[in-house]
Formats: sequence, C-alpha cells, structure tokens
Amino acid sequence: MVPFLRVSLSTLFVVASILTPAYAVEIHHWERKPIPVDLPVGEERIVLIDRNVRIGLPAELADPEVLRVQSVGGALYLMAKQAFETQRVQVQDIESGQIFLIDLAATEGASAEDLRIVVSGDQSVTSAADKKKSANEEGASSTDASNAPPLPVRLTRYAAQTLYAPLRTVAPLPGVRRVPMRLSKKVPLFWELPLQARPLAAWRLDGLTVTAVEITNPDPNREFGLDPRRLQGEFVAATFMHPSVGPSTSEYAQTTVFLITRGGGLEKALYPAAPKRQGAETKETTDAEK
Repeated sequence: MVPFLRVSLSTLFVVASILTPAYAVEIHHWERKPIPVDLPVGEERIVLIDRNVRIGLPAELADPEVLRVQSVGGALYLMAKQAFETQRVQVQDIESGQIFLIDLAATEGASAEDLRIVVSGDQSVTSAADKKKSANEEGASSTDASNAPPLPVRLTRYAAQTLYAPLRTVAPLPGVRRVPMRLSKKVPLFWELPLQARPLAAWRLDGLTVTAVEITNPDPNREFGLDPRRLQGEFVAATFMHPSVGPSTSEYAQTTVFLITRGGGLEKALYPAAPKRQGAETKETTDAEK
C-alpha cells in the first residue's frame, strides 16, 4: 500500500520554482578524510561549515602575508596572498570539540566559488539560552508572516539556498535553527526503488522541520523518475531538485529532496521498512522458477 503524502501539487510547483536558479557551490561531506580546498591567489574564498569554529594553522601558513583567515558565524573567509603547496589544517568546532581536517593549497586560477562542508548525523545540542532565544524569534516571525509564502515553501527555499547557494545570497528566515539528525547514514526512503538516501542537514521553525536528503542512483543502466508517492513516510511536503536521477555512470546520478515533517524530524516520519507487494513477490518467484 502506497502511503498518503500530505502535499498539494500547487505547493510542489511553487517550491520547485524557487529552486530553478543554478548556483555553483562545491560540496564536500566530512567522513573522517581530509577535504581538499584549493584557493585562488589574491581572491577570497568562503568555506561554510555552519558551526562556530577555530582554525589551527601550520607555521608555513601562520604568516598573514601568506594567508589571511577570518572565522565568522560558521564560515571561514580565506585569502591566499601567494601560492603555496598543500598544507594540512585543523578546524575545530568550538562547542563540541570535534576536529575536521582540510588540505589547503593556493594556485593561480583556482575556483573562488563557495565551498560547503556537510557533516552527516550532526549531534550538536542547542543550549537552553539558544532555545529560548529561538522560540522568541519564532513567535515574532509568526506575527509578521501573514503576507509571506507558506511556511513549507520558505523552509524549503532556506534549506536549498543554505546548502547550494553562496552565503551572500541566502534569504534570511527569522527564527529558523539547525537541529541534530538522529539518523544513520542511509535511510529507507523509497518504495521498491534501489535508490540510496543519505540525510544531509535539518532545520526547524514553528513546529515544522525540513530535512535535506541526498539521493544517489547506484544502477549503471537505468534512470528513475522521482515521484513523491513512492516515498515511504508521513510528510507535509516533498520537493525534488530534479524530476529524475540518472544512471550511476552519468553526471546526473545524484540529486536532493527536501522533506517537510511536523512534530519531529525525519526519524519519526519514516516507515521502518518497505513491504514487498504481493504481485512483485509472485513475479520474482516465477522468474526464479524459469
């Protein structure tokens, strides 16, 4: 039985329209492997981590005449004054103490586009003071939202821009806050499709949570259309960045879906497993007998 998805087509079309512009943002997932970051000489590059961090530089890069470093609001602003070979740098989350490793190098002509580091399964805890402040901001935002688009649309737009747009272009959403995801690296998201789903990040506002989930097609021969009716879970809205996902051998083998849930995160909305349909089981038995 296909689950009932509480989302109107009009909402999907409205949300899809705000995701149309393409932004060049390089995305890396922290999986305990050093992340390469190439800097253009003489031009600033922003590395987004969404955490308050401090950076430890080796002696070769500690000279401000070689590298300028600023850390503000979960973003690192890096400018190489001259070219240098790859150097290992430690970045530490001030609140949790977690350390990330990046390999910095500076060359002429390197990309200056923003780079985002995504930490899967974020277990950071918001302090009581931050929670109270966020609650007050949420109340204020609710009062002024009468003329704004529906909240699922605003949450989806915020999540998409935060992940894929340059920091300077992200439209503010008062009261929204990032929340931890208590999920494994892969979640059962689709009925009867071999697609892999990995949660990236989640944000919450006024009782709704948006979770960005990366979709990957491991099949080298088939392309799959993405239909919200194939999602196994209870969702307020679901928005795919692309209508389909290509074979694993193509450059279109990955996309992202933004899932809106009410009263909790994605871990509470997902069904535990997708049962096989009786017809599918009969077909598999017949094929095996042949």
